[in-house]
This record gives sequence, C-alpha cells and structure tokens, in this order.
Amino acid sequence: MGSRIFITAAGVVSAVGEGLDRLTASLFAGESGIGPLSVFPDVLGLPVGEVRTMKEPENDQGGAVFPRTHRLALTALGELRKNPNLPPNLTVDAVVIGGTTGGMLSTESLLGGRSLLSLNSAGDVSGSFAKILEEAPDEINAAAFRFHGVHTVSEMLAELLGCRGPVLSVSTACSSGIGAFALALAMMRRMGFRRVLTGGADSLCRLTCHGFHSLRLVSSKGARPFDAHRDGMSVSEGAGLFLLEAARSVPDHALAECLGAGLSCDAHHPTAPHPEGAGAAAAMKAALNDAGLSPEAVDYISLHGTGTRDNDLSEGRAVTALFGRKTPKASSIKGSLGHSLAAAGAIEAVVSAACLREGFLPANTGMNSPDPEIGFSPLTIPGRFPVKTILSNALGFGGNNAAMVLGAVPAGEPPADGDKGPRSISALPQTDQSSFPPTLSVLAAACLTGGGDLAETLSALEREGHCSGVCPEKSLLRGLDIRTVRRAKRLTRMALGLAAAAVGTAEKPSAVFWGTGWGSLSETHDFLARLEESGNRFSSPSDFIGSVHNAPASALALEYGITGPNLTVTGGDASFEQALLSAALLGPDAPFLTLAADEAHPVFTPLFDPAAAMAETLADGGGAFLVHRGSVPGAPGIRPLFVSCGSDEMAVNRMIGAVGGQDVILDRYGAVLAGIPAHQRTEGMIRLSVFLKETGWKRPVVDYRRFTGDFASASAAAAALGVFFVQAGSLPASLANDADPDLGGKGILLLNFSESMAAIDIIP
Repeated sequence: MGSRIFITAAGVVSAVGEGLDRLTASLFAGESGIGPLSVFPDVLGLPVGEVRTMKEPENDQGGAVFPRTHRLALTALGELRKNPNLPPNLTVDAVVIGGTTGGMLSTESLLGGRSLLSLNSAGDVSGSFAKILEEAPDEINAAAFRFHGVHTVSEMLAELLGCRGPVLSVSTACSSGIGAFALALAMMRRMGFRRVLTGGADSLCRLTCHGFHSLRLVSSKGARPFDAHRDGMSVSEGAGLFLLEAARSVPDHALAECLGAGLSCDAHHPTAPHPEGAGAAAAMKAALNDAGLSPEAVDYISLHGTGTRDNDLSEGRAVTALFGRKTPKASSIKGSLGHSLAAAGAIEAVVSAACLREGFLPANTGMNSPDPEIGFSPLTIPGRFPVKTILSNALGFGGNNAAMVLGAVPAGEPPADGDKGPRSISALPQTDQSSFPPTLSVLAAACLTGGGDLAETLSALEREGHCSGVCPEKSLLRGLDIRTVRRAKRLTRMALGLAAAAVGTAEKPSAVFWGTGWGSLSETHDFLARLEESGNRFSSPSDFIGSVHNAPASALALEYGITGPNLTVTGGDASFEQALLSAALLGPDAPFLTLAADEAHPVFTPLFDPAAAMAETLADGGGAFLVHRGSVPGAPGIRPLFVSCGSDEMAVNRMIGAVGGQDVILDRYGAVLAGIPAHQRTEGMIRLSVFLKETGWKRPVVDYRRFTGDFASASAAAAALGVFFVQAGSLPASLANDADPDLGGKGILLLNFSESMAAIDIIP
C-alpha cells in the first residue's frame, strides 16, 4: 500500500486569539474578533480583524525585530509545536508558505515617507541614493529591510525546523494559503517527502487596509458574507500552519487526511471575479477530480465568502453550478475573523481539519438575511454534524482560485508494520531518468537583460562581454500592443514582453508559473508615496491592484485567456528555480509558461535586494519558457535537479549527489553557469570551489551574474541564454575565459549559490 498524506498537527493565531482550541470554541459560540484598528494610526475608522493577544516583539537575529507577519507565523508555529505527539526536535523535508505582505508593515514604518518621496514626476531619483540614506536616520539602511521579502517568512520557519530541502513562498493574493497546500501536497506525492510544513501568514499593514478601501471593498460595519445587505469585507491578519505527514496507515494523532487540491484562473479581470464563478467552479472540480471524488461525496464547503457583493455572488453561482440543488452544508467564517489574505485559506483549512475530527460545523457569522441570489442558504447556527469530506475554497485577486479536499480519518486503524517514522530527504530523487523531476521540453525561450531582448543580449555579449544594466523600455515593449500595456507598469510589462517573445504564434499556453524576487516595486512605491503625500487619506486603486506579486501572472492569463493553474512564487534569488520546480510539480500535459523577472527600482531595489545594494549599477531582466512535459523532437530540455535552503557544509555534496554524481556531471555537461549574488560572493566562491574540487570539473565555468548584473531573477535570464547556447552547441567566446567554448554536444549545468542553492539541467 502506498503512503497517504495526513494533517498531523496544526497551529493558528487569528483575530479571536491563539490556538486551535480557542478558535473552535469562538466559532462554536458565534463570536467575532472584528474591532478597532490599533496596529498603526487609523484614519479610516474601519473595523478590522486584529490579533490583540500577541506579545510585544523582542530583539532577535542580532538585535533586529521580526516584522509582524513573521511574529504571527512564529506564534502559529509555537501552537503547532505544543502537540504532544510531535518529537521535540521536529524537522521537516520542505516548507511551503503562502504570503502577500511579508515585512511590509515594518517597511512602511521605517520609510515614513523619507525615501518614498525622493522620486520626481519623471521617475528619476532627485539626488543620489547615497544622499537619501545619508540624510535618513540610522535605521534607514538596507540591513533594516532584510525581512521585507515575503519569502523571508518561510525561510525563518525552515531555519527553525532544520529544513534542508525546498523552501517555497506562494503569493497568489488571497488564495496563497491553499495554493501553498496544493504545492506541498504535490511535493509529498512526487518527491517522496515524509514531512512538509505548509500554511499561510499575513499581517495588517497600510498597503492592504488602504488598498482595499480604495477599491470600495471594505465594510464600515463588519463583514456579513452572503447576507442580502452585505457591503464589504473586513481586512484582518493571522497565521495558520499545518504539518503534512506521509504514512501507510492513519497516525493515531491525525486531524484529517489530505485528499486533493485544484488550481484555476478566471482570466476575466484583475480584481473582479468571473460573474458566473467559472474559475471557482473549475478549481473545486479540479480538487474533487484530484481526490477521486464526485460532488455528492462532499458534506461541507468552507466558503471563501468575503462579504463583498461580487465575490459572494460569484462563489455562490460556482457552488450551484457544481452541486445543483443538492448543495451540502456550507459557511464562511470571515464574519468572525475577517479576511486575513494569504492566511485565510490556511486558517480555514485548519478549522476544516478540526471540524472533521470533532464533528462540528461553524455558522456563517454576520449573516442575518441570506441573499436569495446566492442559490443556497449557508448555515445560520453552528452545530454538530457527521462530516466525512470537506471542500475548502480560496479565491484571490487576479482570478487566482484554489480549492482543497480533506477527509475524516477512521479511528482505531493500527499502524502498518515497518512504518518507522520520518526519513529526511533534502534533494530531489534522481536515481534514474524516469523519476521526478520530469524533463520539460523547451518549445521557445526568451530573455530580457540590460542589453535588451534575446537577440540584443547576445549581440551585447559578443560585443562587450556583458549585458548588465536596466533593460531598455523599447526592448521589453517589442511585440506588444501599447494599448494592452498602457496602464501596466514595469514588471507587468516585462512579463508580457517575455511571454510575447516566448509564445510567438504558438497555441495559447494552458498554465502560468511565475516567479519574482521582489514583485511590483513601481506600483508599491507609487501607492505608498501617494498615501504618504496625502496624510494617509488618498491612494491609487490601480497601483494597489498592480502591487500584488501575482499581478503580472494575472495579466498573462488575461492576455492569453489562460484558465488553468496560475501560480506565483517568490523566493529572492531563487525565485526562478522555485517557479520551475512548481511547474515540474503542477504543470499540465499541454504547453505552458514558466517565467521569472524582476524590475530595477531606484529607491526600493537597493533597499530590499542586498546584492543590488552592493552593485555598481542597477540591473533587471528575466527569462521565459514555453514548455511541454515529455520529449519533443528537436527541443532542448530543462528541469530542476536541486532546490535547497540548506547552507551547511554538506550542501554542495548533496547538490552534486542530486545532479547524479561526478561521473554523470562530467559526462553530461559541457559548461557550468554559476550565479553568485554580490552579497554572497565570499561564501558562493567557497561553494563553487568545493563543487569544482569534488567533481574534478575542468571545462568552462561562467559566473553569469558578472555579465547579467545583480537582480533576483538573473538565473531566469541565464537559463534562457543557456538554452540558446545548448542549441548553438557553444558558448560565446567572450564568456569562455580562454577555454574551448565548444560544448561538444553536451548540456549546461546552471548553478545558483545564493542563500538557497539550486541546480538546473539544460540539455540538447
């Protein structure tokens, strides 16, 4: 019998307090945690779901204070670790966390308008960046922002749990928590992992509170999901974490069994849901298909239900379309907790697991008069019911939809013989060519660098030996209809330009896997600057819409009508590798897009990206790939061989083993492209030296950040160039460092020596 996957422990913190027992008791009593805002000065007077029980921060990590999102995640982890059935030295094989805000609240406080307002109307820096920092208080420096990135939450949790495997951060707006679950579930099924931590965490911040208010989506009275008189959502915060564990039989402490997950995209509008709920219905159907269940098997639906008119109506129509008149019991708990963005789906998954174990269902708090247009009536009072299967929804900005299916665990099933407990796996199994990861055939590849598009970049390499700098606007707009991108800012334009070059005249892609280290910096800057200039009273709705990390992926879905999986990951300097791994795990059996990019912003990039802060000039760019599972005649192949957050002394050896060992490396590859970020140069060079020594490598080694410049998605641009080099059969002479540039019919091994380590296989 193969392994099944269970939730064996969970931790949660929400607007009603800390711990699962407190949360379920509150829901059963019909209590609400919605109240006044105190996290930062409130000028809107709108109720929120604030966590009021969390202790004040203490200095840690060398005197720094973790941002609020991180502390929410730490609180949830502390609750999870209270489970007496867990070993005291709990370790996990991977961490996958959903998030949207990261350290934004701390960033807003640190900036306080000083650097935000340093751009003039033309977008140029008024004065040097060094002068901006010189005039700012001591705490305004790049080191103070090291926890800004969304990915730093998952990295913090991974470090605490001794994780040496993949550490991924999913950022698909409000569906991030269940999107992270879908990715974690695929990891366990396909990569052989035994334990994976997943969930979501987000804190309140000015960006989200004022952003949703600017869209007129926030209620002044508190959220009333599915009520006929509902008038908006309540923005909130929290964290939900759960431990997934593989076992051949039911662990006696299991909360629920993980049966399936599904992803989809509306491809309808950047914020408004599909009016008939087509995307939500597709995600639910995909989750049920993944679980091998029919709609009739569902006993309860944990609804997304935010309290906005369009969202609730769309979800109601989706449920009715899928279940007809036999709609199971259903409710949304956002009337009690508010909408905690990426944490919402994770918290609701934890509640669903508790419902399965305890046999109770929460009411749809806040609903007094059910909306007849919804098509069914959510639960009006909590109660105890026999529940075996729960479907949970999370629907996000950009039309990103996710659904998951959990099942009750039968009591009293004995453990299987030989089930001895966890084994640690920190690299992707690579014992034979048929195992995971699959080779993705590259139908087309494109890149953007300081040199321009692919052709311009190759010309710059031949002419000057580098292509670093900020990509010219004309290059990233090439092939685009200016009417399509007139409202889009730099990062979304980069994504659309890359996709246009990669897709060309091919059939439309079936899915999107997008990676970005820092997201849409231009929109984030402009939103916060306008907010600051107006005394926190006015903000830009369009900039808020564009500020989410998944905005470029949503734009791609709209441009090409892509309704399949649409996943955004953000992992700092390993964002492309995370996107490629996600694509290998969840990509459909039809051509799809995998891409990553990062923009250069004169204020935010040096603050957030430590490598860029050390660089002589700013750089940006990215790479895109139209890929297909399996072999396509004449097409080169690409696959992720190793993605690890481990930085211990054996990390390089684990990477070598994952690639196949010395003999495979020497036989398979004609060149190595190695990426070493500027702030990691000393450690990165040591790791590269270990790799060269252990493998006996004598062929060309190209330090690709020396010619691309330092930006988070540099590996995506390098991979696209690597595909071209493999097809051409040689490196440009300017990059070969006096070695023979001929690849001899072999492939290229792309290595990343950042805080995370990664290896990508590119073959003819």
